[in-house]
Amino acid sequence: MRSSRARRRLASLSLALAAVCLAVPAAPGAYAADIEPTTAGKYVALGDSYAVAPGTREYDNPDDPCRRGPSTYSRLWAQQHPSYSFMEASCSGATTAELASQQVPQLTTDTTLVTVQVGGNDVGFVEVLKNCILTIDDKDCIAGVEAAKAAATSSLPTALASTYAAIRAKAPSAMVVVVGYPRLYTIGGSCGIFGLSDRERTALNSAADTLASVLAAEAAKAGFTFLDPRAAFDPHTICSNGQAWVTSLEWDKINESYHPNKAGHGEGYLPLLNAITG
Repeated sequence: MRSSRARRRLASLSLALAAVCLAVPAAPGAYAADIEPTTAGKYVALGDSYAVAPGTREYDNPDDPCRRGPSTYSRLWAQQHPSYSFMEASCSGATTAELASQQVPQLTTDTTLVTVQVGGNDVGFVEVLKNCILTIDDKDCIAGVEAAKAAATSSLPTALASTYAAIRAKAPSAMVVVVGYPRLYTIGGSCGIFGLSDRERTALNSAADTLASVLAAEAAKAGFTFLDPRAAFDPHTICSNGQAWVTSLEWDKINESYHPNKAGHGEGYLPLLNAITG
């Protein structure tokens, strides 16, 4: 009799324990596979022609003035991080003012990563390059470079500060990476006597250094991270003995000249961006 009651009590206790176990939620790992994955973050790319496809010769639409294409560092990063949603706002020719009015409004409060590459057009760097290509006298080229450097140190900081503030206001929680510009030339390298002189090449490199200093300083003031590509690109600049990551002068397509090529985006910028973002 006592044995029969004991068996019934054990059976009741087992049922009670089973009910408790069913009522307690399983550990997250036990049912995570049954839940639709959520977006890890939102990445928005802002910038000028260095952030899009000139130099790669690959375009979504060759007639689109923004000249976006599939081989840029922002597209490649997005492909490697499919859990992020991605928006490409970058457009060839953008200045800080155009970026602030046309690209920054595409940011949203849920943006978690922003890259911004702008400043070269503000100081007229494209015109400086054209001047150096078309003029015979070194002095004309160097004078243009010095004028661009003066603009970079005088007016560009204020323009960048305003643009960076607008980015932070629209994306208050985002990691913002300010992307810099590489030097273009290896001095005394494999180009020989053809093309620009070493004096002109040195001047153009100094413009990239001045621009980097200004971008780094303003990025730090804004609490942003500066991506400096110069050291990585130096063994791969024009006139180097390594694989070039920057396009040289291309007379058939002037607007392809002096931009990162596919290797520059994929082997240059992309690993640097990954090193920052993880």
